[in-house]
Parts: sequence; C-alpha cells; structure tokens
Amino acid sequence: MSPRVPPCPQGRTWPWWPAWRGRSWVSPCPHVSPCPPVSPGKDVAVVARVDGAQLSAKAAVKWFKGKWLELGSKSGTRFQFKEAFDKESKVYTFELNISKVVVGDRGDYRCEVTAKDKKDSCSFNIDVEGERGPRHSWTPPGPPRKGPCPPKPHCSLTPLPWDPPLPCLPRGDNKDDAAGELDFSGLLKKRWGHRSVQGRARLDPAYQVDKGNKIKLVVELSDPDLPLKWYKNGQLLKPSTKYVFENVGLKRILTIHKCSLADDAAYECRVNDEKSFTEVFVKEPPVTIEKGLDDQQVFVGDRVVLEAEVSEEGAQVMWLKDGVELTRDDAFKYRFKKDGKKHYLIINEATKEDTGHYKLMTNGGESEAEVIVEEKKLEVLQDIADLTVRAAEQAVFKCEVSDEKVTGKWYKNGVEVRPSKRIRMAHNGRFHTLVIDDVRPEDEGDYTFIPDGYALSLSAKLNFLEPPKIHLDCSGKTAENTIVVVAGNKLRLDVPITGEPAPTVTWWKGEQGRAHLEQQSDLSSLVIESAERGDEGQYRITVTNPAGEDSATITIKVVDVPDPPEAVRVTSVGEDWATLVWEPPKFDGGQPVTGYLVERKKKGSMRWMKLNFEVLAATTFESTRMIEGVFYEMRVLAVNRIGVSAPSRNTQPFMPLAPTSEPTHLTLEDVTDTTATLKWRPPDRVGAGGIDGYLVEYCQEGCECWLPANTELVERCGFTARGLPTGARLLFRVVGVNMAGRSPPATLLQPVTIREIVERPRIRLPRHLRQTYVRRVGEQVNLVVPFQGKPRPCVTWTKEGQPLGADVATRTSDLDTVFFIRTAARAHSGRYELRVRIENMEDAANINLQRPGPPQAVQVREVWGFNAQLEWEPPKDDGNSQPCTPIAPRTLTPRCCCCRPQEWFTVYEHNRAPPFELVMGNEYLFRVFSENMCGTSEAAALSRNTARIPKAGAHRLPPFWGDIPGGLCVCGGCSDTWPKVTWLKNQQDVGADPRFLARHSQGVLTLLIRKPGPVDGGTYGCRAVNELGEVVDINEGAGFVAQPLNIQCDVGT
Repeated sequence: MSPRVPPCPQGRTWPWWPAWRGRSWVSPCPHVSPCPPVSPGKDVAVVARVDGAQLSAKAAVKWFKGKWLELGSKSGTRFQFKEAFDKESKVYTFELNISKVVVGDRGDYRCEVTAKDKKDSCSFNIDVEGERGPRHSWTPPGPPRKGPCPPKPHCSLTPLPWDPPLPCLPRGDNKDDAAGELDFSGLLKKRWGHRSVQGRARLDPAYQVDKGNKIKLVVELSDPDLPLKWYKNGQLLKPSTKYVFENVGLKRILTIHKCSLADDAAYECRVNDEKSFTEVFVKEPPVTIEKGLDDQQVFVGDRVVLEAEVSEEGAQVMWLKDGVELTRDDAFKYRFKKDGKKHYLIINEATKEDTGHYKLMTNGGESEAEVIVEEKKLEVLQDIADLTVRAAEQAVFKCEVSDEKVTGKWYKNGVEVRPSKRIRMAHNGRFHTLVIDDVRPEDEGDYTFIPDGYALSLSAKLNFLEPPKIHLDCSGKTAENTIVVVAGNKLRLDVPITGEPAPTVTWWKGEQGRAHLEQQSDLSSLVIESAERGDEGQYRITVTNPAGEDSATITIKVVDVPDPPEAVRVTSVGEDWATLVWEPPKFDGGQPVTGYLVERKKKGSMRWMKLNFEVLAATTFESTRMIEGVFYEMRVLAVNRIGVSAPSRNTQPFMPLAPTSEPTHLTLEDVTDTTATLKWRPPDRVGAGGIDGYLVEYCQEGCECWLPANTELVERCGFTARGLPTGARLLFRVVGVNMAGRSPPATLLQPVTIREIVERPRIRLPRHLRQTYVRRVGEQVNLVVPFQGKPRPCVTWTKEGQPLGADVATRTSDLDTVFFIRTAARAHSGRYELRVRIENMEDAANINLQRPGPPQAVQVREVWGFNAQLEWEPPKDDGNSQPCTPIAPRTLTPRCCCCRPQEWFTVYEHNRAPPFELVMGNEYLFRVFSENMCGTSEAAALSRNTARIPKAGAHRLPPFWGDIPGGLCVCGGCSDTWPKVTWLKNQQDVGADPRFLARHSQGVLTLLIRKPGPVDGGTYGCRAVNELGEVVDINEGAGFVAQPLNIQCDVGT
C-alpha cells in the first residue's frame, strides 16, 4: 500500500499543496503520486505550500500525527519545523523534517493551515519499511495462492491504513481457501525446534475511537493454552473495571471502557517471544454551538448582552466584530464572561459605533448576530398591557408616547387592523387606543402598535379565557396515585394540561423538595434527577387561570438502600483479636435488612479489607489474625434487596495489645471537708497503644467496695475527687485505661481523713496603707488588700464603726479584697476598718483618711479707712497635710441699713485678695475657713467683734444728700429690709426704657444711660421705699454729654 493525499476539496478559496522530499522522489500538488516506503534511519521532509494572494492575514500551520496528536516543540528533536514566505509569488512554504525515522513514525499525518477566518487541511501517509521474515509471513503446506487477500478486520471501528500490506500466502495442499488469507498476527510461532504456532488473526495497525466510547482489540490464537499478555506504552496491563480481558475460544479480547485522552497510546500483545503492535487514537469531539447569538436592536446608552451556548464547559471561543477579533486590549469597552457552557459578550453603554456584525467562533462552528444601535428619540410613557377577557366582553388597548403629533398603526399577528363595527381606533393627544367590542375567540392574538417614522413597536397579547384541565387518571381532589422509584434513578412525571390562556401550574409538597419543573404549552413535567429519600411524599399539582382551577395529588415512594449501622464500637481487644458490636440502622430503605458486611483497615491506610463474604445476620463480630501494636479501624455496611448501604462511621482506632502498667508516685496534695486532690505520674510501661486516661476510685477503710470518683477518663496526672463524706477515712487508687483495658491499680498506702486543714486569717496590709492615705477631691480611690486564711474567710469593711455608704464599693476574692471609690469627696475622709474572720479567729486593719478643722480665735484687730485687719490661730486638726490656707469671707450685720443682710463676700482666697473695698457706713462680720490639699474645712470660725466703716454726718431721717460726680448719692438710716429703688426722669419712671440700665452693688446705686443725646437732658431722681417710709432725691445737674452718663448714689440698709 502506498500513501496518497486525497484530492483537494472543491470550492476552496485558497489553494495549497503538499510535496514529498525523500531520498529521490517528490509528489506534486494537489494529487500526490504513490511513494515507496522509507527505510528506517533515513530522513523524511514534507513540504506544504499555500497561496497567500487571497488571504487577509498571515497563515499558520499545525502538524498532526493521526487525527489529534499535535506535533510541536515537545515532540522531540527529531521533528523540525520550518516556514518561509515568497513576497513575489505570495506563497507560504511550510516544511516538516523527520530525522532518522523509525517504525513507530509510520502512519497517517495531517497538515492544518489557518488564516483568520479561513481553515483547510490535507492528510498524507508515511510508510516505514519493517523487518520481513517470520514476523509477517508464514508458509502453510499446499500449493501457493495467487492474488491479493483482503485483510480480516476484528474491530467494529474502522482501522486506519498504517502498516504496509503483507504478501499473499501460497495455498497448501490439504488446506481450504481460507488458509491463503493474509497473516495478521504473525505472533504465535515457536522457534528453534518447537512446534509451529499458526495465527488466525492479528491486531490492526491502528484504531480510532471517540472519546467516552469503548473499544475492543481482538487477536486469535492457534493454541488456546498459550499465555498472552497486554502492554500499554510498554507497561503491563492488569484486569480492572477499565481494562477487561476476555477469552472466547481462540480469541483473546481486550476491552477498554470509557476511552479518554489518556488511553491514546501504543498497545502490544505478547505470546512468549512473539509480539504484535497497534496504536489507539482517541478522538475528542469538536466544540459545537448549541444555541447561537440573537440579533439585537438597542438605543444609545443601553446595555447589550450577546449570549451563546456551546457543547463543552470551559471551551475556548473567539469573539469578532466585523471580522476583527476582540481581544483583552478592548476590555475597557467589552467584557467577556463564561458561565459553564454559556459565553457572554457584554457592552455596558452602547454607542452608534458599536453597530455591526458580531461573531462567536469555536473549532466546531460559528454563530453571527447583528447589533443595531439607534438614537433614542421617542419615549414610551405608558406601554400596552396584556388583556385577558371573557366572551362578549370589551378589550381596550391603550398606550402613551411622548410626542402628541405621532401617528401609528395597529397590527394583529403582523396584519394591520382595519376599523369595523366592533373595532375602533382613536388618537387623542399622546394617547392611542384600540377598542374591541364583543370579544370573540378569533380576536385572540398579539396586538402591536407601531408609531409612524420610528423603529419602535409596542406589543400586548389578548388572551381568551378557557377553564384549565389536568388530564390524569388521578385527577380530582380525592383520588390519589402512588409511584414507586428506586433511589438514584431519575423520575420524570409528565402531566398533560389544557386551558386558555395557558394556565399557571403550581406544584406543592409538604417540605422543600429538590425537584425542578419543565413547562411546555400543554405539558408540565416534574423531574427529579436522582431520587432520594427526602423526595418521598405527596405532590399536588394545581393549574389556574382567570377562568377556573383544577388540581390532582400524586404520591411518590422512594425505595433506597438502608442507612449505615449505628453505634459501631470495639468492646474488647486482645493480642490479635477484637470484638465489634453495632446497632441496626434507623431506616431500612423500605426493604428489610438481610445482613451486614464488616471491613477492616490499618490506620492511615485507604485500603479496606472485607472480613466476611456472606452477610451476617447478627450485630456482633469477632475479628482475628491482627498484628499486635498496629492501629486498626473497622466499619460495617448494611445490606437489603436494593443494595449495600454507605459505610458506618469508623470505630475509634484500636490496637491489639495488653494493658499498661500501674501509675507511679501516687500522692495526696490537698484535702477539704468534701474533696481530696491526688497527683501521680504516668506508668513506667505504656506500650505502643498509649493511654486513653486515668480512673480514680476510693473505698472506706476496711471495705473492698471501690467507688469511681470520675465518670469520664482524666487525661492529666491529677484529679480532685468531690462529694466525699466528711470525717471518713478513705483509701484511693488510680488505674490507667487504654483500648486493651485497665492497668493494675496504684493505691495510697495510708487512708486519708476527709477534713479541712484550718489556716488562721491574716491581713497583709501594703506598706503605703500603714499610714494616712491621702487623695484629692474628685480622684479615684482603688485599694487592694491581700489576705490569707483557709477556709475562705469572711471579709467585712466599716467606717468609724458604721457600714459603708452606697458610693463605696468592695469586691472580695479568695486571696484579696478591693476597696473602690469612683470619685472621692470630703465626706469619704475618716477611719476605715477591715476585718477577716474564720469561725472564732479574726484579724483587723485600719486605714485613715483625715481632713482639716476650722481656725481658732478669729478677731478684728484694727479698722482704718475702708480697710480691716483680721487675726486668728491655726486649727487644731490640719488633716495630716500641708499647712492650712485661710479663706476669710465677710457678711453684713442686721444693724446696717445700706446692704442686703447675711450676704457673704469673699475678701481673701488662696493667698489672693479680690479687688474689693469695704463700703462706708456698713458694719461687717467675718468668718474664716481652713484648707489643705484635700479641701476646705466643713465649719468656719466667726470673728469675735465686727468692723464698722464710719460715715461722716450720717443720720436716720431726713436722708443725707451728697453730690457724686455725674450722679446722686443717697444715704439713709438703718433698716431691717432692703428698700425698693426706682429711677425717675422728670418725675417719670424710666425702668421700662431699655436705654437705661440700673445697677446696685455694695449699697451703691448706678444708672447707666447708653449713647446719651440731647433728648436725655432733664431732671433725674431716685426713690427708695420700704415699710419704714419713702425717700426721694432729685438732681438737676444732668445735661447732654458725648460719653455715656453714669449717675450713682449710696443707699444704706
């Protein structure tokens, strides 16, 4: 057989031709003449030429061996690729060089050339001469047979013509005509004195299979007792679910299930020293477009989404606009999106430049759509709404557009509507109306309004009502039907329905289900892809439309494998055995459980070993023949008529081993009236299985009844036993526990008396609290006082022998007590006492917070002018702080009539005297406070005598008139009450005028005239009135001045 290139297909838009360059022959294009085989070790060159005159882009080439094996840089150094371009003839030249060919290089090859949106390919064959002789021929007895013998295929798939033809065999004397067939096996022949093995059929040179299908490789032996082995890429194949070996008479069959790209390899069968080779090529189906692009017409600024669906998830696609590929460089305008098999091209804000033809290309097809972007001119204010009417009713379609002058036409199912007796059309401003009276069934359809001159249409549907109907045998509200389905199978329930308009279908289930619905015009389908136990129950279908309602109920029962067994656990272990018990599954899958299967594996391994091949009816099993010191895990599977359940939860890892030795160094750490604390060390010999924990037990002295102190194992080497009888003498012991059981116990040598060990209470007062503790007013007080005592003492705080106030907080723990004041005040000063008490034992500590007392012996030493000199002695209590600072406020005595009685004024504070002078004619009484860093004293010391500031010529009545610059001074006799003062202008009260401001301070009255003018000239007076009488003073000296005018007078009290 000689390789041939098939003729170029008709209608190609761009010619190309391959040429052979070997030892001494070249085949022109488009037809390649038969070429002789190439000897192993020679070089082969294949040249393909492409006419680029009709191409819009550079041509690219790909070389393939077989159908899908692409040759590239990873194929090896023996494969070299070259390309060139002749600018004058515009011809592309592509060359494939194979150096030192071998027998494995023979077969079909393919050259594929692409240029933008154009693609073409051509196939050719390379035949490499193999060794002749006993491998491909044998001579049966009899006369020779002439003429070609057709090959005998042994596979349903069409083999590729890879190997060269074998010579015809001569006919033997004692053989039939079939003995002259070609020798396709040439395999099974014994040499060097052994008997000859005659082959009946051999492997074809190559096979091709689609991805996901299965393929069978068949050879036929002359002796059924001969051993045969299969190899893949030189590796021995073993039987499995993927590779199945069959022996049918003399035939030996290798079946490969669910072929994938990994199965694309060289296969070989061997019988003793003889071999037969073949190659399997797995063809991956091309990516096709299942749902193409749709044309779209949008306005400027709208969002455009082009959607297509391909046959494979994650397939590579190419987007083009007007023949130009859209790349990632255009990502700012175009956005590409993949969602499974769906591919999207998104234009967020379309412009008129986006108008064009968009194409989606795959290696198996393409889809094209046109996008038209128009200017948005006419705006729809009210769209047409769908109508559903009954017979003889009126249907009114109404729409509103933005332009009142726009006219349009109405269409029904694409046919223009003409007015008649029943049909009327109206245009009123922006509103367009279509009215249909006495609606009939033939009026049902799609109605469209198209404005004249605009690429715009408004559509609505007129639905004619027909009551819905469910066409089922179980239709009706009382009838039911039960459907049984095996878990894991697909359930599809098709329910025919009718109604006009198309009724709304609703499926109901008591709980949320996994079913999904498929809806058609006259059919509603309930689909459950893989039925599960939760899908069981009653399903109710209801169909409704404006004309009525219908419903039906269907019961679905799911039969499943049982649940896994529960509470699987190992109850006991030995050196090489373990006992496993479990409980039956809660749910048997709707079928009785027939038995159980038990599996075992080593910890960390993924290989489970079955321990029984016949199901067990019991719920216990003893596993033997295990290795001591190795961790194992076990699990159980339940079996019913449907199948085998999922495996149960693995048991805790266990180890066949002996218990540990006893714990060591068991000691008693502490004891109270009801508890005892023990500590110990781990056992000297733990073993390979480790230790799970410890168990503490106790018993009365002289008794052998041991009681557990802990219900759960203790992992640490210490435990406090609680709830013990007070005063009892108890013995304690500790045992270690692991999967092998309990260790020998470790026991205390002496019994323990359960009684509290008393420790006297003691307060450990900090050093800074052993003297007076000082804090400023407003600061925070936080004192921590530790103490000791056992059992926990009772702590008590008091102040001056009285309980603490609500603003003082305390908090006590086992080791200390906290005294806390959020904001300190003068009232918190004093002596605080802390007491800790245990029964009749007590300890106490005192904390002092002091404050200063008032000064002593305050008296007025001297009075001169408007001044007075005071003298006093320091206070008896200075609050354990810095020397006190005096504060001397003053007050007026009731015998003075010029000032408010008992009104105190501060004349000296914090070593600072305010700018104030004593008033003439008043008598003053002084009081003095003392102050330290904690604050002022609560009480004040009053002066023994008073200071009187004399006033010349003062008398009671009549009042004394004295001139003051710019005002009037009024002095009267003494009075017990403060008089009411009124200012007068020309005998009129000016108190209500906002331009006049009256003030008084220290017996001096002032009238302030803001921004005085000529109108303010006149006679001003002052009237003072109390229960003793009335005094009026008139001053005629006020006139116009440029500055504010102050009028003052003195008034005594």
